[in-house]
Amino acid sequence: MSDDMMTIREMCDAFEVTPRTLRFYEAKELLFPLREGQKRLFTRRDRARLKLILRGKRFGFSLEDIRQLLDLYDMGDQQKTQMAETLKLARQRLREMERQRDELDQAIGELAAQIAWGEERFAGMAE
Repeated sequence: MSDDMMTIREMCDAFEVTPRTLRFYEAKELLFPLREGQKRLFTRRDRARLKLILRGKRFGFSLEDIRQLLDLYDMGDQQKTQMAETLKLARQRLREMERQRDELDQAIGELAAQIAWGEERFAGMAE
């Protein structure tokens, strides 16, 4: 395969995803591989989009958010709108993640205190 095109197998190997994942993203109109009969050929643009999709998923963005951000690429404003919207969404997601982390830190502290209490009680029973 040329540097410009990759097969579904090459995409799976390069990005550690399954063929099913690629077909799913294609069905959701996130990727647009070329077709040669039954064969799917992925362009550099598809590879860039997949990289952004996977990053967005890792950060907890919805597929719809990711699709909307990717669709802004072609607005003709040198990606200014896309960047502004991406930053807005990323800030929101960061606030959500920080809130979740704070809640998790609190739950961890409470659980650690319960374990310490339980261990003390248990040690007292063994005597």
